[in-house]
Amino acid sequence: MDDYSTCEISDALIKLGSKHGGHLPDIYCISPGAAGTNRTPSSDAGPGIRIEGPAYTVKMVLFDDETAPKPTTHFVDGAKDGHIIVIDAPPVKSAVWGGLMSYGARARGAKGVVISGRCRDVVEHEEAGFPVFARGQSTLGQKPFTRPSALDIPLKIVCSDDEWPAVLVRPGDWIVADVDGVVVVPVEMMEQVRNACKRSREVDELCKTAIQAGNGVAATFAKYR
Repeated sequence: MDDYSTCEISDALIKLGSKHGGHLPDIYCISPGAAGTNRTPSSDAGPGIRIEGPAYTVKMVLFDDETAPKPTTHFVDGAKDGHIIVIDAPPVKSAVWGGLMSYGARARGAKGVVISGRCRDVVEHEEAGFPVFARGQSTLGQKPFTRPSALDIPLKIVCSDDEWPAVLVRPGDWIVADVDGVVVVPVEMMEQVRNACKRSREVDELCKTAIQAGNGVAATFAKYR
């Protein structure tokens, strides 16, 4: 998606009729450079961190769910070069991603992980220089709380706010994550979104120039937007 921000992409998706703008709510950057820490990440990080790529999806279930299938491959071993791992986990207080997983995923060429759930071992993720986006952190690991169930299947990502529409993430859909959050772009809409972002950025540049010159925000928006 070129260098368009998650905010620009969400705006474009809204204009194209999406109800949620592709936004995966309450998922933020944990590593590298987690907000509020004084650690120095071992890779390019800081407020400008950004990852993007096609989704490789992982469905987690409760550990004692005997009805859900079990994958024959460890989900990290199945990570794909150039992809972003997207994990959907049950709403529990334990983590589904730890430090060794970051080392394994990086060795397989994955660009990062986006977790609708929790992670742990933040220092190890930073040492590995592996981008981790998640809803939160935990000291608890997977067992005996959750386990992987299916790989490379469509995920329906929901949030705690029942009024917010669920976001569908399919294998191969385009994931973009930066300091503002995480968005998913349906692969068939990428060119439309790119064109909409281009037009919006041109308008925003006109607005920025006018506002910096002292023009009022309301008048500027009325003229250009």
